Amino acid sequence: MSPALLPERVALVTGGIGGLGTEICRQLASAGRRVVALDLASREERVAAFHDEVAAFDGAISFAPADVSDFDNCRAVVERIEQEHGSVDIVVNAAGITRDASLRKMTPQQWHELMHVNLDGVFNLCRNVIDGMTARGFGRIVNISSVNGQTGQFGQTNYSAAKAGVHGFTMALARETARKGVTVNTVSPGYCDTPMVAAVSEEIRAQIIAGIPVGRLGSPADIARAVAFLAADEAGYITGANLPVNGGYFMSF
Repeated sequence: MSPALLPERVALVTGGIGGLGTEICRQLASAGRRVVALDLASREERVAAFHDEVAAFDGAISFAPADVSDFDNCRAVVERIEQEHGSVDIVVNAAGITRDASLRKMTPQQWHELMHVNLDGVFNLCRNVIDGMTARGFGRIVNISSVNGQTGQFGQTNYSAAKAGVHGFTMALARETARKGVTVNTVSPGYCDTPMVAAVSEEIRAQIIAGIPVGRLGSPADIARAVAFLAADEAGYITGANLPVNGGYFMSF
C-alpha cells in the first residue's frame, strides 16, 4: 500500500533528535506517518538543528520535550500528544545513553543513570500507550537494543544488561498483546557511523571494521529502514522478534 493510501498514524520516537532517531523520524514520515520526536529540551542547539534537518517534511515531523526516565512525564507527554495529534499507534524506543566503566570501577550512579534511561524508559513509555493500542486493536512497538546486548562488551556491564533486558521485555510484551493487534519487536544495531564510534582511535575503528563481514560500519539509514519495516501496517505477523542489523558482526538463529 502506498503512503498516500495508508491511514495517518501517529508515531513517537524517543531519542528522536539524535542521529539515529532523526533518521528513524524521516523514514517513518516518508511512509506517511505523523511523527513526534521525543527528547530532552535542554539540548537547545540540537533541537534547533533538528528542526532544520526535517523542515522538508512540511510539518509531518515535530518535536516534543520528554524525559523518558520519568514515568509521570511520559504519561503527561502521551496525553498531550494524543490531544494534539490523535491516538499513538507507533512507538520507537531509541533513547539511550552510555556510562562505560569496568565493573570494578563502575559506580552505583553510573549503573542507575543508564538503567533509568535505557531500560526504565522503555517501560515508562510503553506502559502509557499500551492500553490505548490494545483497545483500538492496533499498535507497533519497536525497541532499539544493541549487538552488545547479545555478545556483551568490555566496560559495558550496565549497557549490555539493559540492552539484553530490552529484548526480554519485548518478547514478554509481544505475548501479552499479540491477540490485540499490537506487535512488539526489537532492532539490534551493530557498530554504526556515529559520533561515539568516530571518537575512538583510527586503529581501533579499523579493527572494528575488520571484524564486520560486510566490511563497513552501519549507517543510521540501515537501522531506520529496519524500524520502518517492523512499524508497517503490513508487518502484523512479526512479533517478539529481534532483527539484528550488524553487517554480519554477530550471527545467530
